[in-house]
Amino acid sequence: MKTLLTSRMLGNRSGKRLLGMGTAVLLGALAAGCDSGDKKGLTVGFSQIGSESGWRAAETKLARQGAEAKGITLKFSDAQQRQENQIKAVRSFIAQGVDAILLAPVVSSGWDEVLGEAKAANIPVILLDRQIDTPNVDLYLTAVTSDTIEEGRVAGRWLAGKVQGRDCRIVEIQGTVGASLVANRKKGFEEAIATAPNLHLVRTQSGEFTRAKGKEVMEGFLKAEAPGSICAVYSHNDDMMIGAIQAIKEAGLKPGTDILTVSIDGVPDIFKAMADGDANATVELAPDMAPRAYDILLAYRKDHAPPPKWVQTPSKLYEPDTAAAEYARRKDLY
Repeated sequence: MKTLLTSRMLGNRSGKRLLGMGTAVLLGALAAGCDSGDKKGLTVGFSQIGSESGWRAAETKLARQGAEAKGITLKFSDAQQRQENQIKAVRSFIAQGVDAILLAPVVSSGWDEVLGEAKAANIPVILLDRQIDTPNVDLYLTAVTSDTIEEGRVAGRWLAGKVQGRDCRIVEIQGTVGASLVANRKKGFEEAIATAPNLHLVRTQSGEFTRAKGKEVMEGFLKAEAPGSICAVYSHNDDMMIGAIQAIKEAGLKPGTDILTVSIDGVPDIFKAMADGDANATVELAPDMAPRAYDILLAYRKDHAPPPKWVQTPSKLYEPDTAAAEYARRKDLY
């Protein structure tokens, strides 16, 4: 208020009345200001790896839907599978003063500097889908991921059980080199098949998590190996496996019968392939990681208690017996 009025200046009765009104207005304004701040929705930046697969598209879709449902303003950035684009996006989010940042890191190393900038700005970072390599785990609040080593183990155990009693030459289509989950899915698979001396991993190559590259890699495997010698293909995601299935068909072979398949993600098209008899198994990677992260963030802002450093999502194996129902359930999500 520009002028301070006292009861002596205006007379006792009038002054008291005006002072009472002024106090009420001031308290009302303060209360309104506090209420407005409490109800203000959060703004969250999300640096997504890209849109290289159906699973990634589903993760993005659920991130948008979850933000809308919780009144969160989501600022989204597609890195097109380039780390430099993600670093720029994170710095942009910091400059905009977002309340939190979700990061699905395209590779595992090289994050300390930019995440240090976010920490200096008091902006919590939650990792989605993938972990990072850093000696300073305080750079991020938590990581919402599956156990990517266990995903590989589940796939390997399934294959070991499927081909008991006969030698099996396996080819592997890896994801993007340098990503933590790629090394982990490979490690878990190799651990599982090491217990079965009849299983032999003979070739491995990156398909960059895309269908087109997965098809290209499988074509190369089929040319490099003697006809009929490949027993099974293990793919780090379903999209690369869909490409591989196409290559197997074009080579005049029956996928799922002549060459067994096991992959990871649980996207609708792999369930359709299983229902059609062209695939054998998939290990689900649940795509609802951003909604889980929102719940963690809201709880953290409310009670300031740090969450667990790792929030694990399940890794479930699916086979053809439930494929048709799973395809019907998932097809509109991806």
